[in-house]
Amino acid sequence: MNIYFSGIGGVAIGPLSEIALDAGHEAQGSDLKSSLVTERLEKRGVMVAIGEQDGAFLRERHEKKPIDWFVHTAALPSDHPELALARELGIKTAKRDELLAHIISEKNLKLIAVAGTHGKTTTTGMIVWLAKYFGIPVSYSVGTTLSWAPSGRLVKGSEYFVYECDEFDRNFLHFQPYVSLITSLDYDHPDTYETEADYADAFKQFAQQSEKVFTWREYEAALGDNDNMHYLDTPDLSLKLHGEHNRRNASLILAALESFGLPAKYAADGLNKFPGTDRRFEKLADGLYSDYGHTPAEIEATLQMAKELSSDIILVYQPHQNVRQHQIKDDYRDVFTAAEKIYWLPTYLSREDASLAILTPEELTAEIANKESIEITDLSDELWETIQRALSDKKLVLLMGAGSIDTWGREKLNA
Repeated sequence: MNIYFSGIGGVAIGPLSEIALDAGHEAQGSDLKSSLVTERLEKRGVMVAIGEQDGAFLRERHEKKPIDWFVHTAALPSDHPELALARELGIKTAKRDELLAHIISEKNLKLIAVAGTHGKTTTTGMIVWLAKYFGIPVSYSVGTTLSWAPSGRLVKGSEYFVYECDEFDRNFLHFQPYVSLITSLDYDHPDTYETEADYADAFKQFAQQSEKVFTWREYEAALGDNDNMHYLDTPDLSLKLHGEHNRRNASLILAALESFGLPAKYAADGLNKFPGTDRRFEKLADGLYSDYGHTPAEIEATLQMAKELSSDIILVYQPHQNVRQHQIKDDYRDVFTAAEKIYWLPTYLSREDASLAILTPEELTAEIANKESIEITDLSDELWETIQRALSDKKLVLLMGAGSIDTWGREKLNA
């Protein structure tokens, strides 16, 4: 099969293109800019067009050899030139999860799926790490970069495929997992799910599509009590990972492994050595960390983990998506109390509803309990100097958000 990937340098589409190559398919694609992902693909012989995605490269590749699938992210606008051309040329168009579900079925792999509002990436990374630690061949895709392995691989001889099943755009409903872990259930993605009930119903459907599900007792009312459901009441005390949420998520892994007949004790030893994933409380330098958290539950959980390492926490927070801020602003009130100082940035805008007024930092912080600790600022040289002073004072500085803050911090470090 000959596949074209639009946005091939992305953290999801890039690994998927590598998995397609591993599966024996042909791959090519385009992206607006080059990256480590596109460089890696080019080293594997993949043709990548960098720059304006106007359709010219797609037409050229299709004329040379017909493209069977045009694969794109859910974020690609419906009038995107490449997507419009693919439809005009009669090429099958699909989002990434549809192709991955096809490959998993094609290779007769059993899917171990990790779903949930929070903690998916790290939990998926933990499973992949554990397989690597014990030398078990496993295929996988993780929604971030890893310092200790590629983001996605299709491994010859593997029986299982481990995947971070994202609920955005109802992507996870493309799959029928052999085992699913649902880490948390906390209303999100209002651009996909209009109501909290709609969101919970999607997870319930996902659970019903799974042969076995491991999750927490607190979600039983939402997910149901079918025979395939396995509910945990308390975390496993043998786990020594930093962060209560990490210990909870690792406990789901241990419970699932026990259902496979694997001794939890040995698995816990491996999990306790887990090095982490990129953008999830990732250490950038001594005292400086970067985290993808952008919802109240994620922020609170990450600050709790930071508190296990330091009593002096400086948070630089960049809210993500104005449409999301309208939904969560009232939930911010008691979330930031673990931070002694908070530098609040303007909201990073992405996939927005033009009819919604953009909430200002002042509006978002008006009701926060420790409001006196907040300083409204922006990404600037002055802010970086402030961060350096805090680090010199041996404080823990946390850059948090799903937008541009991580890239900004890395560029400042490497300047």
